[in-house]
Amino acid sequence: MKTICYKKLWKLLIDKDMKKKDLQKAAKISSASITKLGKNENVSTETLIKICNALDCDICDIVESRDSSMELR
Repeated sequence: MKTICYKKLWKLLIDKDMKKKDLQKAAKISSASITKLGKNENVSTETLIKICNALDCDICDIVESRDSSMELR
């Protein structure tokens, strides 16, 4: 079974020397969305697009699908 993973997003934030709070402000998204992202939960496509616009990246730079068995590692 495939699941969503946002590890690429967190790596990108590190590369850009940004914190989650910085992303929240830059993308104009809620703290609830940041929490969902941190838990690899579903967020709206609109939220993902806001993040991409704020970080000047493509959606494939922040999201990936993984086998759920890989999350156990």
